[in-house]
Amino acid sequence: MSKDADVIVKLKSSDDKEFEVAKKVAEMSVTVKNMLSDLGWEENEEAFPLPGIEGSTLEKVIEYCEKHCDDPASSQQQSQELTEPTGFDAEFLRDIDQTSLFNLILAANFMDIKPLLDLTCKKVALMIKGKSVEEIRDTFNITNDFTPQEEEQVRRENSWLSDRS
Repeated sequence: MSKDADVIVKLKSSDDKEFEVAKKVAEMSVTVKNMLSDLGWEENEEAFPLPGIEGSTLEKVIEYCEKHCDDPASSQQQSQELTEPTGFDAEFLRDIDQTSLFNLILAANFMDIKPLLDLTCKKVALMIKGKSVEEIRDTFNITNDFTPQEEEQVRRENSWLSDRS
């Protein structure tokens, strides 16, 4: 067992919830890893604040990192294919609502956790795949702010998109 498995790092959400995690779990975040090394961090110091990340989101981030912290680096590289996730990743995202999904994307981006960012962005891509513009607007509650003339112009300029099968 590595020494880092016994070392505890405290992370603090924007709503002041503190989480204690193993150092190797915390270091899945490049941001946290860099803070630990740049600040000369010692165990039992104050919690690292993570502004803009609420406790419920940080809890999900930690759940993901705990599951994947022992994965070899090569397996953390997400496939570029747009396929449904499997195993833990599928279960992790199964019942997540859009707000939570987008909060996870923001947290993964801020904390620089590439495998989580790839997974959550792939989920959004799968939500869009095969849908018309109108269906995408409905799915994500996007208001159409184009005039009919502007919309027609965009369709003409991008007609090559509808030619694809």
